[in-house]
Amino acid sequence: MIRNLLTGAALTALTAGGALAQDDATVTIGDLTWTGTSAIGHVIEAIINGPLESEAVIVSGLSDGSVIAAGMDKGDGSADVYTDLWMPNRQAIWDEFVDGAKTVGHNSPYAGTQKLYVPAFMADRVSSIEDLADPEIAAMFDKDGNGKGEYWAGDVGWKSTRMWEVKFKSYGLSDLWEAENLPDATFKAQLKTAVQREQPILFYYWTPEWVHAAYDLSPIAEPARTEGCEKVDLDAEDWLEASSFACASRDAEIYVAYSKSLETRNPAAAKFLSQIQLDPDVVNQWILRIGRDKLDPRDVAEDWVAENMDIVNGWIN
Repeated sequence: MIRNLLTGAALTALTAGGALAQDDATVTIGDLTWTGTSAIGHVIEAIINGPLESEAVIVSGLSDGSVIAAGMDKGDGSADVYTDLWMPNRQAIWDEFVDGAKTVGHNSPYAGTQKLYVPAFMADRVSSIEDLADPEIAAMFDKDGNGKGEYWAGDVGWKSTRMWEVKFKSYGLSDLWEAENLPDATFKAQLKTAVQREQPILFYYWTPEWVHAAYDLSPIAEPARTEGCEKVDLDAEDWLEASSFACASRDAEIYVAYSKSLETRNPAAAKFLSQIQLDPDVVNQWILRIGRDKLDPRDVAEDWVAENMDIVNGWIN
């Protein structure tokens, strides 16, 4: 089985826009950075290399969603699968390549939530956006002594990170709070420590993810959605000033997206990718085994495929 070890010169050729030296039918899978997408990518790889009797490869380091989308659009095999396309977070990709150029296809989505959380032991003090407007509450979360409470909004490159910075501005919280934008793994280590020591921590998170199984977390209530409460342009140069978002997020729709060039390069793979139907509870189980239990994602994927061929056959046939 092909392993996800394509680095160095191969990755340079990929990101420079050239196709990898591989068979035209090979399905090239992106390597996005969060655990859920790693789990999904390895299941897709295991199915294509196994029951589908074809060839797929996860390209290590192919982690920029915009680069993956551009590769799917080109259709040259440089990038074929975007494993976890969150909508509306990646609306620009959808508008340009799904609705616009029509070079990218997708499956039916599963639902994901996006909320702010605190550990449950803080729920009696912090339970709503209104609570965050209290200077005494914000001071509880001030790590560096600069007078502002910190919250984790996500990694630097994520569109959801910008979304939460827009929300805090729109809620009038910018004078009391500041985003702490760190890699997911770094944040998870902080969360573990905060829960163990019962220290304040405020953070964005999503479902499905294993932290919800590992810790008792309490969501922060936001105002209900109303017409016009969300007007965001996260791709604008002045995205923070140009956007407003003062209500709860809609449940996200999460897709597997793929290059339509596969419909001619590898029709069986294209059919499978259009029909894969992910269950968020199952995805959460994959994430738990990979993220918390530290099992090899390839082993988790191959074991699951072997034990669930009735589901896999439904996706393939």
